Amino acid sequence: MSLVASVADFGQRTIDVVAGFGRFATFALAAFSRLLRHPARCLRWSLLGPQLWSVGAASVPVVAITGAFIGMILALESYTQFSLLGQADRMGGIINVSVVKQIGPVLAAVMVAGRVGGALAAELGTMRVTEQLDAMRAMDADPIAYLVVPRVAACVLMTPILTAYSDILGSWGAWIVVVRIFGVPGQDYWHYTAQAIGWIEPAGGLFKAIFFGGAIGLIACFKGFTCGAGAAGVGRAATSAFVASFIAIIIINLVLAQFLNTIARLLYPDPGSLIG
Repeated sequence: MSLVASVADFGQRTIDVVAGFGRFATFALAAFSRLLRHPARCLRWSLLGPQLWSVGAASVPVVAITGAFIGMILALESYTQFSLLGQADRMGGIINVSVVKQIGPVLAAVMVAGRVGGALAAELGTMRVTEQLDAMRAMDADPIAYLVVPRVAACVLMTPILTAYSDILGSWGAWIVVVRIFGVPGQDYWHYTAQAIGWIEPAGGLFKAIFFGGAIGLIACFKGFTCGAGAAGVGRAATSAFVASFIAIIIINLVLAQFLNTIARLLYPDPGSLIG
């Protein structure tokens, strides 16, 4: 391939990415406008309730298993180093700060993206392929208001709840390993956990989860609404929904981590004030 062709191919790919992002931004703005103009119609219980169950209650087992085992793995991998330093009794604080601030929210969001995001994209993609979306428009029904807004709202509402559940299970999973297996006193585990974690750490994690849920819902619905023809198009939409959601989670986490750290420094100029 010649240099000119390579540059042209790169330019075309760049244009396609920018155009795709523009279409996604337009789609997201359309969903927000429907929510702001007709909140009662978009969020009535007959539409929202089933999505809350699908996103939230049905995701509890996978989130619980993931959170508990991640806490156990962190404890297993950390104990040797902490015991060599004579700081095994402080493991509760270190592990639980990591779980509450970063690992819990990100893993809960990834589980939601994998279990719910792909399903939403496949469901809406199937409706597009079978022309059900066109039929709704022909009957003067707004598919964004009736299909997208309730799903995005359910993701926004339930992802923080699943995150809190993941945090709790991760903390207890680490407690089982640190206290029950390695014999660290339980009162030390919880004492240093209470010292290391104030209100700002779990609040920051739940704040992130709101944005994670919104990104997952919007990306999954957008992929479903714009999927290609046939079963192959639906499969590609489900796969790309998870991949794009995962990338969005990582980027959002980086941006919000810096933002929340800045807020924490403004609220508590003395780092020692965050302890105890």
